[in-house]
Amino acid sequence: MSIILNIETSNKNCSVSVSERGNIIGLEEQYYEQYSHSKYLHVFIDKLFKKTKLSPSDLSAVAISEGPGSYTGLRIGVSAAKGICFPLNIPLIALDTMHILARKIECSEGYIVPATDARRDEIYFAIFQSTNCKIPELKVKANTMILSSDSFSNYYETSTVNFVGDCNKKIKQYLNHENIFFSDYILPSANEMGILSHSKYIKKQFVDVAEFQPKYLKDFEGKKINN
Repeated sequence: MSIILNIETSNKNCSVSVSERGNIIGLEEQYYEQYSHSKYLHVFIDKLFKKTKLSPSDLSAVAISEGPGSYTGLRIGVSAAKGICFPLNIPLIALDTMHILARKIECSEGYIVPATDARRDEIYFAIFQSTNCKIPELKVKANTMILSSDSFSNYYETSTVNFVGDCNKKIKQYLNHENIFFSDYILPSANEMGILSHSKYIKKQFVDVAEFQPKYLKDFEGKKINN
């Protein structure tokens, strides 16, 4: 039996969950206008243990959202995760933030494009194929793009494309097609981490607790890509 603490702090949503065999059994989260993870993260973790009547010693592993995301949020989340894993000698699981965000969309076919806002007309994005299971299949790894009128055309001309993230307003300025849909969900959540962390746990896909570093959002020079 796997009991995993899931921590998502890549954005302004401070989110923590506990999952058992991939099923969420407790969730604490709150969106703040300013990054407040240092103030609330450990409070949320303590609340979860009380709510689920578990203790840190019951944990099989800790899962962390690895980014891309903000330096402030990820640094605090990773520090908390390592601080739990080290004394308990339990494994650390790293989950791609884009994969977590993609799980906000449940559909049986088409593509899911989680996208995070960057400067001007640039975005961070990844592309997933919808499947009949709960875990969408990664097709294009997280990358950067300068938006244009033909962005993602290879996908929406032949199938449905579901955009999810905090830059839908920006994308709508460039793309308009009957096969394109925009989700109201804008931020990743620990509520979607349970099945992903359980999958990695049973496959023993762990990261080195001492050496692990998250993927911070950095300045980049994007290229126009026809995806």
